[in-house]
Amino acid sequence: MVMAVVVKSLFVQAFYIPSGSMEPTMLVNDKILVQKVSYWGGDVKRGDIVVFDDPGGWLGPENSSRPGNVVQRSLEKIGLFPSGGHLIKRVIGVGGDHVVCCKGGRLTVNGTAIDEPYLKDDTSTAETPFDVTVPAGRLWVMGDNRGNSEASPQHMGDPGGGFIRDSTVVGKAWLRLWPIGRAGFVDGTSAFDDVPKP
Repeated sequence: MVMAVVVKSLFVQAFYIPSGSMEPTMLVNDKILVQKVSYWGGDVKRGDIVVFDDPGGWLGPENSSRPGNVVQRSLEKIGLFPSGGHLIKRVIGVGGDHVVCCKGGRLTVNGTAIDEPYLKDDTSTAETPFDVTVPAGRLWVMGDNRGNSEASPQHMGDPGGGFIRDSTVVGKAWLRLWPIGRAGFVDGTSAFDDVPKP
């Protein structure tokens, strides 16, 4: 058990997907492993799918609570019971980026229009238009199912302006464990490869 706690604390942590906000990339009840070592000595990158702590009020009460009994809390410590208080989204902008939506129905980052093949077919690029510059140490995040996602655009009026602190990132989605038919590594995206530095 001690080894499991060490592994969870330092290397990987298991999560399950509680909502459809990341469809079709992640489906409800998918079980994933999040790799914590991805950002040791490196930065979060545009296009990464990350799990992060709720910045405050993004989750409804049913998803923000911790496990209630001793057995559930013990299983959570070793990564076998889903921990509450976390969200999973795609990073759209990092510190210094200028992110705009929607010129011609497309998202732009630092003036470059982004093709987003990972979006759910019947979703628009964004429900809420925005024009933001991401502060240093912050991230702009969005779900792949934009019409069903509590993400940065929906929280622009909150303290913090919808940005999340990069220090709240638990890690990068790395491996889908369940269901078996969809098991495998979580693919990255090349959608942001042509975006220039801010």
